[in-house]
Amino acid sequence: MCGGRGTRLEMGEKPLVEVGRKAMVDRVIGAVSPVVGTVHAAPSPHTPETRAHLAGRVPLVGTPGEGYVEDLTAALAVIGRPVLTVTADLPLLRPADVRAALDAYGSGSLTVGVPAERKRELGVSVDTSFEHEGREIAPTGLNVVGDHGEAVRVLDRIGLAVNVNTCSDLEVASAVISERF
Repeated sequence: MCGGRGTRLEMGEKPLVEVGRKAMVDRVIGAVSPVVGTVHAAPSPHTPETRAHLAGRVPLVGTPGEGYVEDLTAALAVIGRPVLTVTADLPLLRPADVRAALDAYGSGSLTVGVPAERKRELGVSVDTSFEHEGREIAPTGLNVVGDHGEAVRVLDRIGLAVNVNTCSDLEVASAVISERF
């Protein structure tokens, strides 16, 4: 999913914001492609530069740009279910994170979350959370969307904990990337 405007970042199209001199969307594709068969990108009318950046590299599925749920619904109509979905703002995602989520998948849909306390410890934003088994959990942006039922899997991994939504989140992601490489 790469249709976000990135208004809070004020740095142009969110998927193309660079972390460690590489666009976030490229980092996400690099983490997902070794694990799944085909990677599709779902840009919106708000991300024409992202569309151009990805053209010819991965199949593109156009979305209306009316919000995440609407864009996901449009993408699902083309791709089908079950499908692994990932937001383009997870620049620390690694193939092992994707494998762990897929290993947790049984059937239906799967929401992958991280402990909200982990995000706070890292100094990144917690935009939304829910309670699961007595813990505050933040959704990661990595999910499996199926036809029925929903499970939650909590994975305490830095690659899933850092969604870049604010300049502060970007600073944390950039610091982690510089430490890793």
